[in-house]
Amino acid sequence: MGRDVELKTFTEADYQQFSTRINGQLDRLREILAQPGFGNGPASLGAELEMYLVDENYLPSPVNTQLMELADDPQLTYELNRYNLEYNLSPVPAAGKPFKAMEDEMRSFLNGLQEKAQTIGTQIIPIGILPTLRNIHLSDNFMTDLPRYHLLKEGLCRMRGNSFSIDINGKDPLSIYGDGVTIEGANTSFQVHLRLLPDQFADVFNAAQLTTPLVLAMAANSPFLSGHRLWQETRIALFKQSIDSRVREHPDWAQPARVSFGHGWVRRGAWELFAENVALYQPLIPACANLEEAAPGELPDLNLHHGTVWSWNRAVYSHLDDGHLRIEFRAMPAGPTVIDMVVNAALAVGWAMSMRDSIDQYTARLPFSFTEYNFYRAAQFGLDASVIWPQKEGGGLVERPIQEVIEELMPRAWDGLKELGVDLEEIDRLRRIAEQRLSARQTGARWQLLRFETLREKHSIEASSEMMLKAYIAHLMEGRPVSDWPAPESCE
Repeated sequence: MGRDVELKTFTEADYQQFSTRINGQLDRLREILAQPGFGNGPASLGAELEMYLVDENYLPSPVNTQLMELADDPQLTYELNRYNLEYNLSPVPAAGKPFKAMEDEMRSFLNGLQEKAQTIGTQIIPIGILPTLRNIHLSDNFMTDLPRYHLLKEGLCRMRGNSFSIDINGKDPLSIYGDGVTIEGANTSFQVHLRLLPDQFADVFNAAQLTTPLVLAMAANSPFLSGHRLWQETRIALFKQSIDSRVREHPDWAQPARVSFGHGWVRRGAWELFAENVALYQPLIPACANLEEAAPGELPDLNLHHGTVWSWNRAVYSHLDDGHLRIEFRAMPAGPTVIDMVVNAALAVGWAMSMRDSIDQYTARLPFSFTEYNFYRAAQFGLDASVIWPQKEGGGLVERPIQEVIEELMPRAWDGLKELGVDLEEIDRLRRIAEQRLSARQTGARWQLLRFETLREKHSIEASSEMMLKAYIAHLMEGRPVSDWPAPESCE
């Protein structure tokens, strides 16, 4: 969805031409991936940080255009809503101290952007969903005025009609009805990219799918929407429903959601994930690129279509650097602090790399539908979730507390980082913080909820949300991991 497109009204002929294009480029991708030496090169890491902008009253501040002009930074990009922005980190080699490099770049960027934001009465906050967000902020009045977002709205409305509904259970169940797409922009994430060798792709991707529920439980930071206490990671339910283009009364077959955990274990490699998206999903934005301007190996229409199917782990093809493949880990929320996000990234990458050696033992014994079940349970209950997991010694499947599984597999994450050549001193620092967070059982979501519920004894929902967010920002600015934040009941 990052490609600039022209705002226009598409005809049925446009959709047909685009479909022909993406099928042709899908065939071309298969040829490229089969070329000897394709994608060879050292592993590297990259990331995208989405963030909220808030005003003096801790409400969404729709000033992303002004802040973009002030920042004048090519790595800073627009997001769907006018109170969000995204920063694209510089790719770094996986060997050495990549996580320290990511941490330093994020700190420097956020400090600099924060200074500029303060000149227009705004603050920058990395958080999964802003607790002070209300229904009024989800109207189209808050949508960033760019063609690609207007076309996204039109494409979804074409498929499902104008209206949509959000229904999320939780302590305070929530139902929302609307006709826009800005509710999708309520989600902000920290998305991590791992470049890897093509012959490793299937095993590493499957290992990422297997362990994403564990990462999500550790990273949870989105317990609120519109003042309602919902899931530990409400983003997961909200994103799926807000971009749901399915026609409910479709009579013949169960259409897959456009936001999903996937449809099965990868069998051979990345190509099948692209082929799956072409086969299962109609084009949303049939904007054919000018192929005469495309670089060698570039597949602009296929990548545009692929970017309008939102898997929680995504295959990425790029023609840059002689062509390569990446896995994009998309499930982690933004925040609470820079070091928390870096530790989450280390767990995701480390587990994916280390578990690939034994992944066949899991894919043979654990049906993919159970892994998807684990994902949604982790999103709903965080570290209190139970997951379905194979027994150690060749036994059957059992339901186990997710914290037990994380504790058991934690050393494997650090083994995976060693395999990538990450510096041992860096690994040790990340390990200590991850173990401390797990021992304390304190995530961003848990801290937010406990703080809010303490305040709610004396204050309204709105005041409690604002006061909790004010304390969150104070701890965020201190930069300590969330496990070091004082217990909510002890900080007034």
